[in-house]
This record gives sequence, C-alpha cells and structure tokens, in this order.
Amino acid sequence: MKGKQGMLVVDDAEINRTLLRQIFSDSFEVIEAANGQAALEKLRTRDVSIVLLDLVMPVMDGFEVLAYLRCHDTFVELPVIAMTTQGDHDGQARALEMGASDFVTKPFNLRLVRRRVRNVIAQVENEWRKAVQAAKDQQLIEMHRSIEEDRLTGIYNRETFYQRTAALLQKNETTAYDIIYFDIEAFGVINDLFHVETGNLILKTAAFYLQAAAGNLGTCGRLENDHFVLCLPRGSIPADMLIEGLDSTLQSLGIMHNVLFYAGIYPVENIYLPVDQMIDRARFAERQVHGSHLQRVYTYDAKMREQMLHEQMILRDMEFALQERQFEVYFQPVYSAKEGKILQAEGLVRWQHPSEGLISPGLFIPLFEHNGFIVRLDRYVWEEVAKFLAAEKEQYGHVTPVSVNVSRLNFYNHGLLDFLTELLRRYELEAWMIQLEVTEQSYAENPKQIAQAIAEFRERGFVVIMDNFGSGTSSLRVLKDLPVDVIKLDMRFLQGGDEARARAILSGVVQTVRALKTDFIVEGVETDEQVAYLQSISCDRMQGYHFARPMPQSAFWKLLKEEENGKA
Repeated sequence: MKGKQGMLVVDDAEINRTLLRQIFSDSFEVIEAANGQAALEKLRTRDVSIVLLDLVMPVMDGFEVLAYLRCHDTFVELPVIAMTTQGDHDGQARALEMGASDFVTKPFNLRLVRRRVRNVIAQVENEWRKAVQAAKDQQLIEMHRSIEEDRLTGIYNRETFYQRTAALLQKNETTAYDIIYFDIEAFGVINDLFHVETGNLILKTAAFYLQAAAGNLGTCGRLENDHFVLCLPRGSIPADMLIEGLDSTLQSLGIMHNVLFYAGIYPVENIYLPVDQMIDRARFAERQVHGSHLQRVYTYDAKMREQMLHEQMILRDMEFALQERQFEVYFQPVYSAKEGKILQAEGLVRWQHPSEGLISPGLFIPLFEHNGFIVRLDRYVWEEVAKFLAAEKEQYGHVTPVSVNVSRLNFYNHGLLDFLTELLRRYELEAWMIQLEVTEQSYAENPKQIAQAIAEFRERGFVVIMDNFGSGTSSLRVLKDLPVDVIKLDMRFLQGGDEARARAILSGVVQTVRALKTDFIVEGVETDEQVAYLQSISCDRMQGYHFARPMPQSAFWKLLKEEENGKA
C-alpha cells in the first residue's frame, strides 16, 4: 500500500464500494465511507487524492459533502467524481456546478469509470505542471495569501477577492448577489500605442471607480492585466450604469484612444459554488459581447449553462482524446492559380469525437488556448505533419511544404525551437518543409517576444507566415517591424462595406508586400470571379474552397499522387 495515492469511495451500498475497491486497489489505497458524515471524518485523518462520491445517501448526501468541501481551503481543490443514476441530468449538472470534476452513472461501466478517474487525475497533474512552468518562466513565487492588495491598483488581488467574496456571500445568504466581470477591448494595443504609464493610469482609474461603486455593499478585485470583477447585491447598481460611469471617467483622462469596457454578469444562485467558477461564468457571458459596439453587457443564462456543460465535456475528454488519437490532421492545399498545381498545404486539426461526432475547432481551440492544453495539441499536430512529410519524401524523393499553426502560448515555452529542431532531425526533414504560421494578434499581445522568436525561427531556416493579416489593429506596424517570409490575407477582407474601396486597399497592400520582397497567399478564395480579380493584381498563390476544402490525410495523399502521375 505504501506509496499509493488515496482514493475515498463514499456510497451507502456496500456492493458498490466493494466493486470500486476491486477495480482500483491496484492503483490506489481505497478508503471507504458509507455516508457523507463518515466521509468527512475520513478526510480529516487520511491523505486522499480523489473522491468518488454518491449523491444520494442517508445521514449526509453527496451535495452536502460537495458544499462543505468547496468552502474549506483544505479541500477546495480536491477532485471529486460524483456517482449518480442514468438519466439524472439535473443531479449531474448540479454536481458539476458545485465543483465536481466529473460524474459517472450507475450501473457502472467499469472501463468508463477507470477512464474518468484517469482523466481527472491527469487534469489535476496538468494544472500542477502548468503552475510549476509558470513559476519557472516568470521566476516569481507569488504569495497571494500574505498580500491582500493588487500592487498596481490597491484593490483586492485575485486570491483575496475569492476569500472575501465567499465570506460575504455566506454571511448574507438571504441576499441575492451578482458577480460582474469587466474586460477592456484590445488593452494590449493601448500599451503598444502609448507608454506603459498610460496603460497603468487607465487601470488605476478604473480600479478607483469600481472600488467606489462597490463601497461597503460588495467586493472589488483585479484578477490580472485589464480584468476586474465586482460582487454586488443584485439591482444595487445596474451594469449598464457602471459601464457608462467607466466611459465618462476614462474620457476625463484625455487619452486619444477610445477605451471600451465590456461586462459579463453571473447571478449567484449557489453561494457555495467556488468563486473562481462564478467568475468563469461571468467571463463566459462577457465573451458573448466582447468587441461588439452595439451591446457591451451580457448576463449568464440557462442557454449558456448548456453551452458551458458542453465545454465541460470537451475539457473532460481532451486528455483521453489525445491518447486515443481522436485528433486528426486535415490538409488544405495552396495552389498556383496560373499553373493549377499544388505549391504547399496547411495542416489543420480536427477532433473526431466517438459520441459527439466532428467537433469544430472553433469550439475547442479557444478552450485549449485558455487552459494551456493547446501547447501539447500543437506538438501533436506538428509531429503528425512531420510523419506525413517523411512518408512523402520516401515515396517521391521530395516533399510539398506544409504550414502549421503556432499558438501564442508556445512562445512562452523556452523549449519550442529545440522541439522543432529535434522533430526535423528525427524525421530527416529540412526546416523549410515545415512552415510556421503565427497570427497578427499574437504579435500585438507581445511584440518583443514574438519578434525575437520569429527571428530565431528564420535563422534556423524555418519559413514564417503571418496569418490573419489585416484582422488586427496594428497591421502596418507589423509590416514595418516584423520581417516574415509570407503574408496570408483572407478574402473576407472584401466582404461588407464598400467593395471598391476594399479592393483598392488590397491592391495597395499587395504592392507594398511585393516591394518588401515578401510572398503573399490569399485564403478563403471561393469563386472564379475572385480568382480573376486576384490574378489581375498579381496574386498567384491561393487557398480556399474554389480549389479544395480541408481534407483527411488519405485524400490529400491521393491528390498528390494524381499530381505525380500527371508529371510522368
């Protein structure tokens, strides 16, 4: 038993406890409890790494245990898998909202139970690794519990806000409260256009205003960067009024830039829900309107709850999906419009989920960028592309270059270039064969670090492509300050507004890029008319549905084989 992690199994049915003990005794020291009260007594005296918790029990049920665990610092991060019956969707959703990591249903599917436990343990370990890596990268050890105030603004920092808000809600449990999350549109651009002191002045002013709004009624904190949060009694100050007050207060600073705040509201229903999860719901609501100039406040509702449960499924299954190779690389070729042949391709990730079917990258990529899993997924995609290129090289003696996306989080990993170099060595490839796509948004968020990384890539022989050019707010500065090999522009640039003006701008951009001796790819090409227009302004390299949709590896291999046969 020595050295095994502890697993607490809480179920009033002895047969279930016996079955789970038999399943997990080889991996865990299994501790049993017949009800919630006995479970809490075990937790106070035994070292436990995970809890399997029945929701319906005598003496003290699983929901009461969850409420206790999530409001005590000692157990707040202890992973809990709820055990419920088939079809008890309300119980499952309620358990997840109260902080359960996952759930399993009775009668048990033994393979599924093992997988769920393994996924939860892996997710906890992944969070731990992220925290360790962040500490190494930043070379800081933050003592949140010993410092209550945010150093820049003087209001509560993240940890203190969590603690004070939880205490406020539990002290006034009969009062309805709202969690209101605030974010500034493109704050990184403000720091880029002005001095850092100007950005700090905006943050300090916003904090002063929000603290005054909270007063003695609620709590106010700064989470990080330009993200603020309030907890206020419901209806005390409407969020629209808070936004209007922020607008007028910041305008009084005389900054020659329109600083826009957006807000998401989570109406607190369960005061024992961890505060960070309440903020996640408010942040989720804010994301629905961020960037819109028509609506700047959004409230979390039942529809969003279903969406969050779907996202919870994605996060729950991501580890297993990677292990089981459910992620597939699709290839979309880039053509020479003049010659009608493939010049290169782009590698795109798709998720073929066994029960949900094909999950759109637009659903899982933002989640993985938020939790850091995108770093591992990117490396998986890069290696799959390297394997494909190696096979093509062996078959035909040459390769068709393939570009891969490099998420912004990869630039914070000091081992990025070493990993890519080792990939080339292992599969006997050259750097130009795997091209690296970075987004303009990544550069706008951290110009110095991205510029340095791109310079190092190019020194090692990698081709660097600036993807989504023109979608950000610093496109001309990118052209001026960031030497890349290829600029990629989406045809959606021509959609909406005055098309004649858009075409004139596009033509000018093409000429500018050519003058800088940089190549150009236009993606999203869908019609003969677009092809003809692009050729008229000297664009030849094109990508889009007009030529080919993203396709599985087998279909792309067949396409390359047809081209090879055409050459013969």
